[in-house]
Amino acid sequence: MQQIFVYEYFTGGGTYADAAAAGSMPPLVGEGAAMATALACDFQAIPGTHVVRLRDARLPHWPVAAGSAVAVHNPRQEREAFAEIAARCDLSVLIAPEQNHALLERTRWAESVRARLLCPDSHFVAIASDKNRTADRLQQQGVAVPPGRAFQPGASLPTDFQYPAVLKPADGAGSVGVQRLDGVTSPYDAAILGPTARLESLVGSGIPASVAVLCGPGVRQSLPPCLQRLSDDGRFRYLGGSAPLETALVHRAERLAQAALAGLPATQGYVGVDLVLGRAEDGRDDVVIEVNPRLTTSYVGLRQLLHTNLARAMIEVAAGRSVELCFARQRVEFTAEGRIL
Repeated sequence: MQQIFVYEYFTGGGTYADAAAAGSMPPLVGEGAAMATALACDFQAIPGTHVVRLRDARLPHWPVAAGSAVAVHNPRQEREAFAEIAARCDLSVLIAPEQNHALLERTRWAESVRARLLCPDSHFVAIASDKNRTADRLQQQGVAVPPGRAFQPGASLPTDFQYPAVLKPADGAGSVGVQRLDGVTSPYDAAILGPTARLESLVGSGIPASVAVLCGPGVRQSLPPCLQRLSDDGRFRYLGGSAPLETALVHRAERLAQAALAGLPATQGYVGVDLVLGRAEDGRDDVVIEVNPRLTTSYVGLRQLLHTNLARAMIEVAAGRSVELCFARQRVEFTAEGRIL
């Protein structure tokens, strides 16, 4: 029997040790539960496979899913159960936000017990979790990113910068802390930015999109690109998406996502690349916004779009084998919480 550990931060007890994250638990626990439940069900559908998860004992309604769960009641118990399960399972997939090094810390927990990861390792996570470091590296590799720079929260906005701009935590996830700035005198909330931030010129008119890529040795297989829906209140909150993109945009999105990952260390598992596709049909205005070193909400939509079991596909690609994608639907729409419309 193959055992797979599916760890998700908000449903698995991660916020016991993080008071700041606990305050974000209500809106994000649904998103985390949707991803982890979809992934667990897909793994459990593979013959001879059993999924193990951690469950935050404070959750009043544990999402129904296949496999088994170990309840945790405090941060010490989370870490001990995490280490024990990761060490004995054949594969481990970790889903956690980049904020406060939550994902990086748990990736290192897994590596410390020599867990076999079906997700990016700590070297990749350390780079992709830092928006400044990622942007600098991509720019050095000739991959287009919005003009930007590192910014110290609490400092005055620079006068020698192109506005309107976007200010965001350097280790942000889920659009938490993201703020639009219309000019150098625009007020901003430093308290929600964390210790370091990134200031970027706002990309003008364009189409926000994402491409999930399954990675393995010698293989980077793009999944159908998704359109992203973002709030228009200056916070750029992720509202959900749809797939696939218009045919004319698919090649541009996949090409840019592949270029971004080629500029980063080789890795394994499910990686998301967020983009903005510009007006120019040749793609010269397209830019990479960020790289997500983990499963993203797009998984819940893509698994509905495809007949292909994406969890099985992750295993195949991690072994160096590409997979054939079989479409089940022409189009699918989904919310940030993983609800299929």
